[in-house]
Amino acid sequence: MPTLYLASTSPARLALLRAAGIEPVVLASSVDEPAAVAAAEVAEGRSLSTDEMVLLLARAKAEAVLAQHGAELDGFVLGGDSAFEIDGVVYGKPHEVGTARTRWLAQRGRSGVLASGHWLIDARRSSGEPRGEGAVARAGVTFVDDMTDGELEAYLASGEPLEVAGAFTIDSLGGPFIERIDGDPSTVVGLSLPTFRRLLGRFEVPVTDLWNRGGALAGG
Repeated sequence: MPTLYLASTSPARLALLRAAGIEPVVLASSVDEPAAVAAAEVAEGRSLSTDEMVLLLARAKAEAVLAQHGAELDGFVLGGDSAFEIDGVVYGKPHEVGTARTRWLAQRGRSGVLASGHWLIDARRSSGEPRGEGAVARAGVTFVDDMTDGELEAYLASGEPLEVAGAFTIDSLGGPFIERIDGDPSTVVGLSLPTFRRLLGRFEVPVTDLWNRGGALAGG
């Protein structure tokens, strides 16, 4: 049974994998994301698209974990990154209450796209030299148009929207303020499970081979 190493400390990504029957080993990556994007844009001589940015950062995180823990690993390393795009503008984590408030006031009743990048490295010792594969998943998000100012302030006060791409969640306190998801909901959480399954398939490994939690192994 291969081990999955999650190059992320995101509670949402961890919860998704656990719900899908996989208990990963969490290994934090130390990537300076703004610096990585800036360096790539200088090298390319242009701004990166949303898809290019999230794939770049997903790869950087997975490769950072591989570089730091390579000798200890025997399995797959998964890196992920997400960004929200509306009206052609890309939004990451707002960090500040004022920034999150401005975004929510602008996006109530409107739609945008959440892009999640994935990079999976085959670090199994039996496979020889590590090899990586990547993919980006996108899902449309429509926000409710009747979120009150009081609800917004309460949501901001919770602190939740400050450290998530786009200043919202669908799997926690932000869920009631999302009207519709067009596409795979797990993409919006930050890790597309169907995309992860397809990446494993490129290494001829079925996702069921990674089931290591009691519920999955027991069939429910």
